[in-house]
Amino acid sequence: MPDSVRSYGHFRDVPEAESRWKNFSPAEIACRGTGQLKLHPEALDRLQALRDRLGKPLIVRSAYRSPAHNRAVKGAPRSKHMDGTAFDIAMSNHDPAAFAEAARAVGFLGFGTYPRSGFMHIDLGPARQRGERFPVRAVPFAAKAPPVREALADSRTLCGTGAAGVATVGAAGVEVAREVLAEAQGAVLPLVPYLDTLRWLFIAVALGGIGVTIYALDDWKQWRQ
Repeated sequence: MPDSVRSYGHFRDVPEAESRWKNFSPAEIACRGTGQLKLHPEALDRLQALRDRLGKPLIVRSAYRSPAHNRAVKGAPRSKHMDGTAFDIAMSNHDPAAFAEAARAVGFLGFGTYPRSGFMHIDLGPARQRGERFPVRAVPFAAKAPPVREALADSRTLCGTGAAGVATVGAAGVEVAREVLAEAQGAVLPLVPYLDTLRWLFIAVALGGIGVTIYALDDWKQWRQ
């Protein structure tokens, strides 16, 4: 025998033992205007089954509505929300097509799609479809977080560009020093030949840094794919 429908003057009056749906508290499915609640076990069992099937949160925009609140929000005169068998679920974290398919699979029959407001209405029936079609779009967040990359200060890109920059500045500095020493007194002229070696050493470091940077950028592009 199916569980009977139970009504409460306020969601705080629901005994803990009668709230068996692990992902939905009485406050989430109560009337937004009055706090009243009608527990419809069959509808809530299917809502929980939908949550389990999708494996991600269902953000309930509206569930039970008292007759007074239904009139206040200009709901349909015979809205299924007043029976406790309808739910409006936000699509912000769902693909609408996949959501509708899963909802049908667990037994929901009535559907209303409201892309401008970003939610889908589902109820126990009768079977019907109303509303506009959701545009095809990607789910707004990745199902799996990307792997942690190297810290910026330790990355090959930064190390490579840093080495190239320092070496380039060093090579330029050597040229300046060479010209200054060439004009200095004869006591320091013997140092000038060694500056050529130092300049080429800086140039080699710069080329190595550029090579590391190119390699790092290629690695980054492959990770982005």
